[in-house]
Amino acid sequence: MAEIIALVGGETLLGREVREVLGETGLGSHLRLVASGEEDVGTLTELGGEPAFLAKLDPDAVEDAAVVILAGSAESSRAALNAEPAGVIVDLTWATESDPAARIRAPQVEDVEHDGQQAGPQIVAHPAATAIAMVLKRLHADYPIARAVVHIFQPASEYGTPGIEELQQQTVNLLSFQPLPKKVFDAQLGYAMLAQLGSEAPAPLAEMEDRIERHLASLLERLEGVPMPSLRLIQAPVFHGYSFSFWIEFEEAPGASDIEDAMNREQFDVRAGDLEPPNNVGVAGQSGIAVGAITPDRNSATAFWIWAAVDNLRLAAESAALIAGEAL
Repeated sequence: MAEIIALVGGETLLGREVREVLGETGLGSHLRLVASGEEDVGTLTELGGEPAFLAKLDPDAVEDAAVVILAGSAESSRAALNAEPAGVIVDLTWATESDPAARIRAPQVEDVEHDGQQAGPQIVAHPAATAIAMVLKRLHADYPIARAVVHIFQPASEYGTPGIEELQQQTVNLLSFQPLPKKVFDAQLGYAMLAQLGSEAPAPLAEMEDRIERHLASLLERLEGVPMPSLRLIQAPVFHGYSFSFWIEFEEAPGASDIEDAMNREQFDVRAGDLEPPNNVGVAGQSGIAVGAITPDRNSATAFWIWAAVDNLRLAAESAALIAGEAL
């Protein structure tokens, strides 16, 4: 089997992020770009500074690859899976969630080294689940957590280019008193926070919240003693990047400086003291998680509020790259 990484959906937001991350890790030389739709076949793009074309999604494009990364539409993922490729499936689209052999993966929080002989599809955990697991694992190692609550603020980019374009057009149309497009959200997202999407939205917010909860539960059950938090997903009127509000109650109260020290590790950017807390704009294109605004809960002696932000596309792409690297 050739050491080829077939990237299905190389033209999507997530696909472009995967291309960039693989290029930075040295795996870009193994990459074959495959279009997720007929309209993108033959599109000229670039790969490692060199011109590249998006290949048609047919069995020849994926069957000989050592790794097949699914980063396109649900339809393109099904088409790639129907070709029955022999290589490792790295699923960023969650198309293989119903496969009993599939495994939820987030290498950033896994303690066990993998030997590259993965059985079944490797589903990249939802980036919000990965980020929450990273924070809880790091803190629990130094200061055991009794319980936690996390509010998750989701960006439009979680719905790909259509989500970003709809939010942009809603914003423009609101300012010019024009009707709002609502194909993605079926509700006004521009200048609004949504606890649920409209009834005709193709991907209800409750489904995404359920997925985050499932993926997080799968990750945490492999981590000794880290409790499952209560979650609430909110659709935010932002284009890119997740934000999180953590409420964490510890078994014994640390100080704010203790929490800052505990999180001062390679995967975290701690904004301590007088530094401006992180935001979704500032983390764009950045690896890891930015945390700040670490504040004691005035009504609970052992609890703290922690604010965090992460580039969702970057985190998911880095997970995919780490899993692909195991197979080559």
